[in-house]
Amino acid sequence: MTTRCLLPLIAATLISSVSLIAEARQPKRPTLPTKAAVSQKKPIVAQPVQPKWQLFTAPDGRFSVLMPGKPKQDTQVQKTYMGEIDLEVFLAQPPKQEVAYLVVANEFPHSYGQMTSPQEILNNVQYMALKTTQSNLISQRSIRSSNGHPGKEIAYINAGGKITRSRIYVADGRLYQVMAITTKKQQKNLAKTITGYLNSFQLVLKK
Repeated sequence: MTTRCLLPLIAATLISSVSLIAEARQPKRPTLPTKAAVSQKKPIVAQPVQPKWQLFTAPDGRFSVLMPGKPKQDTQVQKTYMGEIDLEVFLAQPPKQEVAYLVVANEFPHSYGQMTSPQEILNNVQYMALKTTQSNLISQRSIRSSNGHPGKEIAYINAGGKITRSRIYVADGRLYQVMAITTKKQQKNLAKTITGYLNSFQLVLKK
């Protein structure tokens, strides 16, 4: 089975896993007060809720990352011609913010690593991400993890205006996708926070 045949299965499962995430939370509109209520009460200025960021380490110890609170964890099994692939999803969504932070990791069948180069895997993952989400590429660049594993950073926007910044790494037969999904408006306000989140991701070499 070719790389291009296998990756759509992975991408399809990933997209179904985070389909609700891509619609990032919309804050509820407050009920408009009556004129009488306005005259009797002083206006209350809403303060944004600042999440408490903390270091999260994956249960298997393979990576660590700063998250705005303890992430929710989910595991899905994708059957392929080459065997079953376990997708691990770690998701955190701060309250009253239109943003989702998530890490998705999966281990390939043993033979997969012999089929193609890490760079081709990264390129194919980018291709499938854009195709499956029907998004346009904003930017891309080659990167490496702090311990030398090959990676790629991409940013893309879908038809609904949701922007995804993603760093993808291939390491020890596994694929890691570190993503932040938000709106155009929130992207401007959270640019530094999202960059800090992406920078905090650390892979751990297994001996």
